[in-house]
Amino acid sequence: METTIAQGLHVTDDSAGYDAACKRVLSEKAILARIMKSCLEEYRHCDVNDIAEKYIEGQPQVSAVPVLPDDGGTVISGMDTEDKSVHEGTVTYDIRFRSIVPDSDERIALIINLEAQNDFYPGYPLIKRGIYYCCRMISSQYGREFTGPHYEKIKKVYSIWICMNPPKNRENTITRYRLIEEHMAGEAVELVRNYDLLSIIMLCLGGPDGKNYDGVLRMLDVLLGSETSEMEKRKILQDDYNIQMTLAMKREVTVMCNLSKGVEEKGIAKGIAKGMTEGMTNGILASIKNLVKNMGISVEQAMTVLEIPEAERPNYRELLQRQ
Repeated sequence: METTIAQGLHVTDDSAGYDAACKRVLSEKAILARIMKSCLEEYRHCDVNDIAEKYIEGQPQVSAVPVLPDDGGTVISGMDTEDKSVHEGTVTYDIRFRSIVPDSDERIALIINLEAQNDFYPGYPLIKRGIYYCCRMISSQYGREFTGPHYEKIKKVYSIWICMNPPKNRENTITRYRLIEEHMAGEAVELVRNYDLLSIIMLCLGGPDGKNYDGVLRMLDVLLGSETSEMEKRKILQDDYNIQMTLAMKREVTVMCNLSKGVEEKGIAKGIAKGMTEGMTNGILASIKNLVKNMGISVEQAMTVLEIPEAERPNYRELLQRQ
């Protein structure tokens, strides 16, 4: 019988189907367990099989409509992926689930969100979206995990972001953002569990040519990337990471490889148009910097001289800050 990883890889030939396939494959417990062991301090010393079988609760749920119906597999479906608020609208998480902290006396649970992100610069700092997701996962616990003034029952939350096309300076990196205690006057100490309630993990994939290409970064690059051949994918995942796949997986990996190539080919025309736009943008940025340098005027004044519309100026300010 095919595993649910194989089912997740068998999708239609379009980008939406590819995104859905990524989410389904990432929601496989064998994959999640290896991400958790590498990135979450609570599971650093755990066996990946124990994480998958003992600690992940229920079946993690994926936001996308399943490409194929789940029939006894291990794809998680334990939590609703929608977080609704009358004033803030609905947030749909890629994957969200609960997991038990090992060796906790009170059976402490974590709430974990996993996102697959293709665009590292979607028009805002991605880390801020991760913080927002964490805040929503905490605030939405009221009425579910606790009521009234029982804030001691708030569960710690993680938002894990797998970034498939990060900038060069972030390739093959894993970065954690969290709350820490800082002594500004005196040395009063609070219990860590009372403030260590949210963490954002950014896994930025790269490739074999960069540093740190090992462990979970290599596993995810092999699993999600289009550079590795079908035979190499199966061999690396089975031999190096002990991720069990059936013979039928050969056909499914072939489908995913073909799918990624099809998506890439469809994007060539868009890439040409994007390149032309980026060329114009780079020319404008160079003109702004030259005016600032040679005429001693501010960035705002330079954009006025160049008659850049007000609506477009925030974008140029952000691009200039990145350079």
